[in-house]
Amino acid sequence: MSAADTSVAVEAEDRRESRVWKKLKRNPSAILGFAIILFFTAIAVLAPLLPVDDPLAASWGAIRKAPNTQYLMGTDELGRDILSRMIWGAQASLMAGTISVAIAIITGVPFGLLAGYFGGWVDVVISRITEAFLALPFLVMAIALAAFLGPSLMNAMIAIGLSAMPVFIRLTRGQVITVKTEDYIEGARAIGLNHFEIMTRYVLPNIVAPIIVQATLTVATAIIAEASLSFLGLGQQPPAPSWGSMLNVAKNFLTQAPWMAMFPGIAIFLVVIGFNLLGDGLRDALDPRET
Repeated sequence: MSAADTSVAVEAEDRRESRVWKKLKRNPSAILGFAIILFFTAIAVLAPLLPVDDPLAASWGAIRKAPNTQYLMGTDELGRDILSRMIWGAQASLMAGTISVAIAIITGVPFGLLAGYFGGWVDVVISRITEAFLALPFLVMAIALAAFLGPSLMNAMIAIGLSAMPVFIRLTRGQVITVKTEDYIEGARAIGLNHFEIMTRYVLPNIVAPIIVQATLTVATAIIAEASLSFLGLGQQPPAPSWGSMLNVAKNFLTQAPWMAMFPGIAIFLVVIGFNLLGDGLRDALDPRET
């Protein structure tokens, strides 16, 4: 590719990114979703610096205190500050969502690339295995894998990531089948590039947009799945806080201390809504048919 062609390609990419950003800024729901995610991410990252109590410190004189000036979100069954546990629990919940999706992408996209690009028996084998996994409900599969691996946050993330992997295999395969018939792919073959170079330099960059959108939406699903696994005792283990494990404990005190369940539930709801709003906005912004 000549220097002039490279310059034209760079300018075209810059114009495309500018159009995507402009469309995203015009979407108030996407901006709201991004603001929600940014807020909770900042809380999770800055948790060690925030002036809150130790999330593991129990106080036998403050058991199940209602929200007040000292404990803004009240205390739990051991007298621990719920606000502090909410802040530190954000780390576990957001980490579970992002790392689980990263595992799903890293394991799923290569298989989808191979199936869509080569076709034939490679496609048949990968597609049939993928369909077998997709026949199982996502959460049921995640629970089964987490129970097999053992209760811990890391095992829960692996279980969620592997359960979400078939979605990315199917999505990538479909996108590759569409892209590989384009003229620039034929041109790459004509100049003698091997299959690996074509897949990594020409196919993969042109299917990133739908993968990003799917990843954003899947993070929301992964956060709910982590909360569900923690609720069942298969995720974050006590006394370390996570929103799901807090709900697991709170279910025993719904009448005596409803605030123990209210605040983790609201946090999970807001984060899931944020990722869904941002994912919908990205899908519209990255769609070339949308003006």
